[in-house]
Amino acid sequence: MSIPVVDFCACSLSEEEVAGEQIMRELGKELESAFTEVGFVFLENTGITQEEVDRVMAISKTFFLQPEEEKRPFGRKSFAVNPNHGWVQMESERLNPDRPADLKESFNITSIRPDIKWPSGAAEGFQEIQTSFFRRCNELSLRVLRVMALSLGLDPQVFLSAHRFIGTEGNNTTLRPLYYPPVNHEKVKEEQLRCGEHSDYGSITLLFSCSGGLQVNTMNYTLKSRINQNGTFAYVFSDVQERQSHLTVSLTFRVLLPPAGDSSTRQSLAFFVHPDDEALITCCDGSDRYPPVTGRDYLLERYMHFVYKTHKKK
Repeated sequence: MSIPVVDFCACSLSEEEVAGEQIMRELGKELESAFTEVGFVFLENTGITQEEVDRVMAISKTFFLQPEEEKRPFGRKSFAVNPNHGWVQMESERLNPDRPADLKESFNITSIRPDIKWPSGAAEGFQEIQTSFFRRCNELSLRVLRVMALSLGLDPQVFLSAHRFIGTEGNNTTLRPLYYPPVNHEKVKEEQLRCGEHSDYGSITLLFSCSGGLQVNTMNYTLKSRINQNGTFAYVFSDVQERQSHLTVSLTFRVLLPPAGDSSTRQSLAFFVHPDDEALITCCDGSDRYPPVTGRDYLLERYMHFVYKTHKKK
């Protein structure tokens, strides 16, 4: 089965005015069908170009290739405005606590405040490029959420009102460029991967650029995918939207090791959309499949489960 492709031109960022509700409902039905069958969809004609993505990838790689002492001042937990903002060094994260630490590094852009410390020097332009793309992703994600609400027969404000503070201290939405350096198979630990199995915690994920190695477990099959061809980007159904709607279950991802002897690097770029900290997440169909929870408490619950399993394994 192939991944569905949905033309998003009616709600593209290139359009100054958002499409009428009837057009958005029709578009939403396409997304609903894709998620019911797979849980994963390619969006084309979003208004975000491959050139924009390439620009973010290039400045991110410039930062990642710097010596560690140049990156350390920007480490995650160094920023009072948001403890998740900043550089995440190699093998400091294990998205599957039952495996060894992941062979990747990243930079979490969670706050776009101009008064925090940003990389410069060799990575000159990092702040401007990342924050500009963050805002573009934010606008696209809000359009996607509006369409999804209409497809469920809901007022579009139901989802939009829960995502008012993206880019501020009241929300944990994150733009995350990732870098996977060459793998030395002689030093790889047993069962270690570039990124362990996990589902995305937030509302939705926009996955913009991803080279080989990504493996997605859908409801009915497992697929390996290369994302970013011909300006087509992926929209992923994540944990919070699973709680809110009846469409499908959140998918599980992992990034495999390259074959032995393959010394290639890997980059990816994702925008993880989270509800506001104080937003109340409930089942939109009025059921009690999941208890109500705020965005902050749900995220803390996921983090605590992650930390507990990691600590227990040690």
